[in-house]
Amino acid sequence: MKRRMINSLLGVVLVVVAVFCVPLALVEKRTIVNSAQDRVDAAAVRVLALVESRLAAGEPVTGRAFESQVTEGSYVEVQVPGQPVVSAGERPAGNHLLKAVERGNSGETVTVEQSREDVDHEIANNLLLLGVVALLAVQAAVALAVWQAKRLARPLTDLAETAERLGSGDPRPRDRRYGVPELDRVAEVLDTSAERIARMLTAERRLAADASHQLRTPLTALSMRLEEITALAEDPETVKEEATIALQQVERLTDVVQRLLTTQRDPRSPTAVAFDLDEVIKQQVEEWGPTLREKGRVLSLEGLHGVTAVGTPGTVAQVLATLIENSLMHGAGTITLRIRPSGTSVVVEVQDQGAGVPADLGNRVFERAVSGRNSTGIGLAVARDLAEADGGRLELLSLKPAVFALFLGRSHQD
Repeated sequence: MKRRMINSLLGVVLVVVAVFCVPLALVEKRTIVNSAQDRVDAAAVRVLALVESRLAAGEPVTGRAFESQVTEGSYVEVQVPGQPVVSAGERPAGNHLLKAVERGNSGETVTVEQSREDVDHEIANNLLLLGVVALLAVQAAVALAVWQAKRLARPLTDLAETAERLGSGDPRPRDRRYGVPELDRVAEVLDTSAERIARMLTAERRLAADASHQLRTPLTALSMRLEEITALAEDPETVKEEATIALQQVERLTDVVQRLLTTQRDPRSPTAVAFDLDEVIKQQVEEWGPTLREKGRVLSLEGLHGVTAVGTPGTVAQVLATLIENSLMHGAGTITLRIRPSGTSVVVEVQDQGAGVPADLGNRVFERAVSGRNSTGIGLAVARDLAEADGGRLELLSLKPAVFALFLGRSHQD
């Protein structure tokens, strides 16, 4: 590209030089020649006037009379009828001469000749000067073309590097501008694309982290359920019952994955329906029973029964599972699930008898990567996102004891 720009600008300058310098040289040459010819004509007129004045005064016409009118390199010849030819100066050699002839009223003739050597020398000097100017113009054009080519090629190289970085998985915008509107527009588009790619990569990583975290607890519960089935292999009825519960857990796992994908693609996707809240609570009691027994903990139910809430059963179950797991990991004593009304909503509170949430955390427990212990700090953040995407909300009502509340819409059928 540099070579093309240099050649293009150089070609334009050469055309300009040819268009202007050649006619200018011809005009300058003609001007010099005409000026020299005018001087010769003027010399002939002056000599003729001098000759006529001497003839009118009856004085002889001699070379001394008009020697003062003869310049260096000129030759003057005067012919008067009945008198010998009078001349002054040295006749120039060659055929290319400047010549002027003037005739008087008495028949006298004055001829002035001058060599073109000085004229040709002056023409050559002017043409040389014009050539030097043209050469300087071409050199300046080349220098300007090289500078401009570098100025435009450097941003293009930089933009190519930016595009290559985007293709190699480095979506950081460079925020560089070059003072050229078209190149700045390309840089702006690349930076916008980099930001969009960065957001997409962040969303994909976030989805992977959320999915792995949210699936961990149900998979653990399912694993424990399968262990119980193995231990009860001699009791077909019990095995059948436990297998049915395990299949329900698998269905809820599928629903969790689908919900995470749906929330990731469109957080406003409406999936809320009226459902029996007691069924969701019962599922949690069944799923967490083995884990609670293993840790010597108890899950207690309080408050309303037979409540019809509005939401997505799988999402509500997942949020409650996260809260119960949080109590198991960070709390102590009995875990209480309390259902109470709150205006047009129904609230499911999860409380334990542990030390509570540290005061320096407060509502920051819902931020990602914020955890009171050695955990991922993702669970509560994902739970709040799921609750909000389902039309509800998740809040921390009390630090000590720790009381988390899930607010859900309440069906008008209650």
